[in-house]
Amino acid sequence: MYKGQSIAVIIPCLNEEQGVEKVLRSLPEFVDEIIVVDNASTDRTSDVAASLGAKVIREDVRGYGRSYKRGFAGATADLIITLDGDHSYPADALSYLIEAFLHLDVDFLNASRFPVRDRRAMSFKNKFGNLVLSIAFSALFFRWVRDSQSGMWVFRRAILEDMKLESDGMAFSEEIKIEAVRNRKIRFGEISIQYSSRLGETKLNAWRDGFRNLSFLAKKRFFR
Repeated sequence: MYKGQSIAVIIPCLNEEQGVEKVLRSLPEFVDEIIVVDNASTDRTSDVAASLGAKVIREDVRGYGRSYKRGFAGATADLIITLDGDHSYPADALSYLIEAFLHLDVDFLNASRFPVRDRRAMSFKNKFGNLVLSIAFSALFFRWVRDSQSGMWVFRRAILEDMKLESDGMAFSEEIKIEAVRNRKIRFGEISIQYSSRLGETKLNAWRDGFRNLSFLAKKRFFR
């Protein structure tokens, strides 16, 4: 509980036994629910997470969005905070994010990784791809969003009822922001965070996922 708000942290994982341990050990004590969605891992991700007190939900159908939707369904807290299981997002900075969320009086707060302070955290190719996708997002939906691909957000669980979330893949990250910015009832904000080098093997295919996300933006704008 943080200032009268119950807090749930949802972490999707695919073979993140190394990173998820550090993430879970970094979480502050005020977190009420810790949900790790194991997306059909073949390592000890589930065992490590469970041993550290997390509620582990298994999702056997692979997909970033699929994992999040499964995790959202299992959450009961007032506020949901998301982050990856690779220890790249600042799990120890949740109070900073919640304070910003409350101060800005928003319903959805996006944690932007830019400017990237750790040069090892993101390749030039990924920085360029993120810039292209964020510019496309902002132009199509008439709202400047600096990091449309960030995987760390704070939002009120209640707003999920007003969202139509369809993507089961990596495009889910931009889709949830689209649903937030184009709904006039949802107040949207963005704040910069410290982003670090990930632990473990990356699951992102920059070119494939980049083009898929760009295509998804167009479909979401003109056909949904």
